[in-house]
Amino acid sequence: MARTNKSRVPALAYLRTSSAANVGNDRDSEKRQRQAIEAFAKHAGFDVVDWFYDAAVSGKDPIEGRPGFAALLDRIVGNHVRVVIVEDASRFARHLMTQEAGVTLLVGLGVRVLTAAGDDLTDSDDEFRIAMRQIMGVFSQLERTRLVKKLKAARDRKRKDGRKVEGRKSHAETRPEVVAEAKRLRRASPKTGERMSFRQIAQRLAKAGHLNERGQLYNAKSIRSMVQS
Repeated sequence: MARTNKSRVPALAYLRTSSAANVGNDRDSEKRQRQAIEAFAKHAGFDVVDWFYDAAVSGKDPIEGRPGFAALLDRIVGNHVRVVIVEDASRFARHLMTQEAGVTLLVGLGVRVLTAAGDDLTDSDDEFRIAMRQIMGVFSQLERTRLVKKLKAARDRKRKDGRKVEGRKSHAETRPEVVAEAKRLRRASPKTGERMSFRQIAQRLAKAGHLNERGQLYNAKSIRSMVQS
């Protein structure tokens, strides 16, 4: 059963078409992807707040060189949405290595990648995929650092020009799904009456793919503010 609008989790959508012949609102590939993502989001309780599209981009092209994907990364770092929905894994790439490069970059930013079929591409127990993600994690860290510096430079330019820079938003505003899960984990066990510690909750969140904006475990203070909000 779909959730009500009030409780929907914000998500971003990523689309890719592989040739110029598939570009345009009346083309089947883009239309099919949008319909599949919208149907899944409605059913699963997500609200697609922004769309990112790489038109006429080959599935063989490196993920980091795609303008649509680069804009998606900027949006994630700047606004803290932590769910990305694609039609299927092939929208990242046809080749496994390129797929994993994209997924690894998003995992490093604390993002879940879901397909319109409901598969979680960030949750894998495949030994080969895990090994690739560990290797690619180094490059993910470099990309995350670059994005953070880029956004900081933009904020500094605004301040220098006398423009207002929006203050930091609360976890409840930026990551409501994480706050809801933290509160659930903090509830007392009906059998023992005991509660998880804030550190234990942080570890459980990390296992589910929920990390802070630096791609690290939430600290106890952050968890406390979530469950008390």
